[in-house]
Amino acid sequence: MYDIVIIGAGTAGLSAAIYGVRAGKSVLVLEGENYGGQIINSPEVENYPGIAKISGFEFATGLYEQAQNLGAAIEFEPVVRVEKEGKDFIVYTEEREIPCHSVILATGAKNRPLGVEKEESLVGAGVSYCATCDGAFFRGQVTAVVGGGSTALEDAEFLSAYCEKVYLIHRRDEFRGEQWLAENLRKKENVEFVLNAVVTDIIGEGSVQGIRVKDTKTGESREISVAGLFVAIGQMPDNKAFEPLVELDAGGYIQAGEDCRTSNDGVFAAGDCRTKTVRQLTTAAADGAVAGLAACEYINRNE
Repeated sequence: MYDIVIIGAGTAGLSAAIYGVRAGKSVLVLEGENYGGQIINSPEVENYPGIAKISGFEFATGLYEQAQNLGAAIEFEPVVRVEKEGKDFIVYTEEREIPCHSVILATGAKNRPLGVEKEESLVGAGVSYCATCDGAFFRGQVTAVVGGGSTALEDAEFLSAYCEKVYLIHRRDEFRGEQWLAENLRKKENVEFVLNAVVTDIIGEGSVQGIRVKDTKTGESREISVAGLFVAIGQMPDNKAFEPLVELDAGGYIQAGEDCRTSNDGVFAAGDCRTKTVRQLTTAAADGAVAGLAACEYINRNE
């Protein structure tokens, strides 16, 4: 019987583990893939307070080792479901059942890919899914943003302050995002809209050198020289297995506020898997701290 089982070994999950074991609780972290989450693919991190520059791999490895050295058990097994029994829980993996007093869901979210050739291989070499994380690396260069929601518009706004030029590519002729953001971008001389267009190819070997876009109405293609391609077409949470346990919103994110409490007492959600406005490394770590301490409080209350 563990005090806390944490599902997910990203920044939120590992931060929760650190707070849990430091509070004297027995903690098990279960991860279906690799530790670190999305940040492990970032070549450089420059926006985490107190750390001027570090690779995503170094950051994630340091967090993993810190949690492990403090006494958290970390095992690589996918979780298939969680059930509540009284005030406690049973976590089911493909091979075993694990009883615990509290559960923290820190399953993260994956960026929705364009699905074009070379996209995956050039992540960190010109392809990015986070303008606020990587935009400063393209200072004075030409970049492109793909998407039509508020995130894409905000990314283009952010990049316009650093980049020589920003192409904003959207498959329709109207944006889904807030219109005032679009109007602000229309006024910028270094932002060009490429509407009714989709990216069909990424050009470059070893790094992004350009993209090929196709007009959805005429079928005509053109090449655009860019050094960076920022994909902002949404994220994909993977919370379907926990739908009977906690409430999800229409997008599949776990309904939980800044206190990380879900609809099920004793179950907490931390990081990108929960409903929230800002999804950054710092907010994931903060969620982990909040959820870890909340789980401890739940356990103490029910002892």
